[in-house]
Amino acid sequence: MTSQHPADPAVGPRDPEHDPTASYALDRSYVAALTDRIAATSGRTEEVRSPLNDQPLAHLPQSTGQDVADAFARARRAQRAWMRVDLDDRAEVLLRLHDLVLDRLDEILDLIGWESGKSRKHAFDEPLHVALTARYYARTAHRHLRPSRRPGVMPVLTRVEVNRVPKGVVGVISPWNYPFTMALSDGLPALLAGNAVVTKPDHQTMLSALLGAELLEEAGLPADLWQVVAGPGQEIGPEVIRHADYIAFTGSTATGRSIAKACADRLIGCSLELGGKNPILVLRDADVERAAEGAVRACFSNAGQLCVSTERMYVADQVYDRFVERFVARTEAMSLGASLDWGVDMGPLISQRQLDAVQAHVDDAVAQGARVLTGGRHRPDLGPFFFEPTILEGVTPSMVCFGQETFGPVVSVYRFHDEAEAVARANDGDYGLNAAIYSQDGSRARALAAQIRCGSVNINEAFGATFGSMDAPMGGMRDSGLGRRQGAEGLLRYTEPQTVATQRLLRLSPMLGMSDEAYAKVMTAYMRVSHKLGRAG
Repeated sequence: MTSQHPADPAVGPRDPEHDPTASYALDRSYVAALTDRIAATSGRTEEVRSPLNDQPLAHLPQSTGQDVADAFARARRAQRAWMRVDLDDRAEVLLRLHDLVLDRLDEILDLIGWESGKSRKHAFDEPLHVALTARYYARTAHRHLRPSRRPGVMPVLTRVEVNRVPKGVVGVISPWNYPFTMALSDGLPALLAGNAVVTKPDHQTMLSALLGAELLEEAGLPADLWQVVAGPGQEIGPEVIRHADYIAFTGSTATGRSIAKACADRLIGCSLELGGKNPILVLRDADVERAAEGAVRACFSNAGQLCVSTERMYVADQVYDRFVERFVARTEAMSLGASLDWGVDMGPLISQRQLDAVQAHVDDAVAQGARVLTGGRHRPDLGPFFFEPTILEGVTPSMVCFGQETFGPVVSVYRFHDEAEAVARANDGDYGLNAAIYSQDGSRARALAAQIRCGSVNINEAFGATFGSMDAPMGGMRDSGLGRRQGAEGLLRYTEPQTVATQRLLRLSPMLGMSDEAYAKVMTAYMRVSHKLGRAG
């Protein structure tokens, strides 16, 4: 067991009335019911504490390599029966989950708040996204998964169908920043497609993921189809990859590269949602107030710990001063706090490590001449890991935060003179996850969006327009990842296409004594006629 505190919590020398770190934040039996779901026999545990006030939350059982292997074996046995369950019955499990998530909303929000520290309004995004994901895939199951007819090589005589066959057992490796939805939402379409799932959530926020597993069971998911393992990523992650038939990963680009290589060695597929240095363009005709409001959400939701969070803003000369004034004013009006209640705009960072990284980026920029328009300070008076929402001006390429992802509440603002320049600067660097454009001319904004090398581009919205539109794919270009979640792509990644062709009457070879040469001439004539008739295949 590891701990940041030398004192043994079992001994408890501190007074809980005056020191929250002296007692557990959550009911011990409630936590035990969740952690019992972890496939772990090592006898080792890992302590986790709340970023709100450093109060202990749980001691998480740690899995071994054999635990991972056993979890996959159980999941694989269960999957063989699950893939034969009627698609409508599989969809019903997701619809029941949808209702359970809404029924248990307060419990889910409290647990997310304790584990991640995020404000309640940002925590709400998670059960909302899970419910949307469950309902979308349940309602569109047949559209995506029913066998599809395709044109055959010979019209009428060749019947072709494409089936969607489940991969088998999918490994989901999920991050700490959105612990409930990232642990669940990638796995739900995998279940619907007939797969089983083994998840490895991040240890800092595992209770939220375990609550998701509990809700799936209550929704009627058969036993063993959803397994949870725990342990250090560098130890347990490779074990998950070793046994999985497909990997869905959300996290850093560096780790994503390692996972892609490991999957390539096994010739299995993977989808990777990785880092971003996401830009916003505020055009000369933008509604400045709307853009400033959107920028606050884009930059400081979950204290900037969001894959699609904005860290670069390019603002047209004509509106730069007015926009910056309103953006700074709105940022300074934000309420910061360590609370599970509504009314707080931003909570803390997740850990000391994250705080140190954010502080280092700001310190480096300031040391090299960047100007802090607001924020820029650690706020230990609010909690151990609070950092003020920060707006920087005058950031240059030599500064770390110019091109590297900060993953915190820090954004740099830049002027631009023409829109071609703004697009070019938005495309600078190696990332390509999310972008936004603010303009009152929708046609012009959409034309510019098509030139931006990002997987999603929002117009007059920060990120929710794309992320919440479940029928559309979401993911990254370049170093921001491979594959897509959501939409048809988010489901079909968990299937193998199987082509079944039935040939009637004529075989595809010489018949009735025809020579090979004569057959070739007949087929050549057939090809010419097909071309004139406009056939594709």
